[in-house]
Amino acid sequence: MNKKQIGVIFGGCSPEYNVSLESAYSVITNINKEKYDVILIGITKFGDWFKYNGNVENIKNDSWYNEKDCTKVILSSSMSDKGLIEIVDNKPKTIKLDAIFPVLHGKNGEDGTVQGLIELAGIKLIGCDLISSALCMDKYLSHKLVESYGIKVAKNIVIDSKTSKEELIEKLKKITFPLFIKPIRAGSSFGITKVYKLEEVDKAVKEALKYDVEVIIEENIDGIELGCAILGNEELLTGQIDEISLADGFFNYTEKYTLKTSKIYCPARIDEKTSQKAKEIAKRIYRILKCKDFARVDMFLSKDGEIYFNEINTIPGFTSHSRYPNMMKEIGINFDKLVDKLISLEI
Repeated sequence: MNKKQIGVIFGGCSPEYNVSLESAYSVITNINKEKYDVILIGITKFGDWFKYNGNVENIKNDSWYNEKDCTKVILSSSMSDKGLIEIVDNKPKTIKLDAIFPVLHGKNGEDGTVQGLIELAGIKLIGCDLISSALCMDKYLSHKLVESYGIKVAKNIVIDSKTSKEELIEKLKKITFPLFIKPIRAGSSFGITKVYKLEEVDKAVKEALKYDVEVIIEENIDGIELGCAILGNEELLTGQIDEISLADGFFNYTEKYTLKTSKIYCPARIDEKTSQKAKEIAKRIYRILKCKDFARVDMFLSKDGEIYFNEINTIPGFTSHSRYPNMMKEIGINFDKLVDKLISLEI
């Protein structure tokens, strides 16, 4: 029986390029090679696409891009091709793909851009589609939609680079410090600042505007942060709920990838009733935002027992120590089995 050909995309023109390399390495090394042929598709920091033919270890240490191991490729927009156009000796060669797994994070990878290309090519996409990816990446729109279904979100305001200082001060009267100031469309906590007083706002807004043209400013929820891994489409499987414990501040980029002053508890230190409530709310959010195959829903549990939607990651971290696979591991699904389940959802 012929093996199915799975394209795995890694890298990307994104601040989260390095995170993608680690996640993709873990996915690639755990794909069942007896069932699937893996086609490696690397995107450089400058947005150039290549078919990578070298050692997988070079992806992890970011030495994959070189003339010997790379050939230029284009994702064909012709549905009859259903694959890549590889340029070899200045001649085009078609490589058919049964499915593509984009292991990309943040801008130009998790926001619907690549997903749209894959859908246009008529290739099966492992993960959320264009609409859900774009919607989940937008913190304001996803909050508004989820809130319209009766799920709590933190009070917030939205500004952009054209908002005057006077307008900003007037809008800030609607919410209460401390506040989180975030780019509307960014991942891995890039550009996020927690502020405690008005004098800190201007600097935090400028930092957020480095990553997007719009900024969301939202109230802090006094409580703990919970995460829920979800797998599936018609039937949804939830992993064990996890909890982020912080000594101070918030779960920023450094903490996410070093855990210097924070700790992740899986399972979360909450009772079974609260855990089940969080899982049900997470599944509702997954459905509302039209997610597909897998995602991680992040929530806050306030001190008075209320659950608030924070954000949803349509391609969560996928290293061996990342939260999503660890939540699934807690219910008996190890990494290689998880990757196999994800692929089997589409082919």
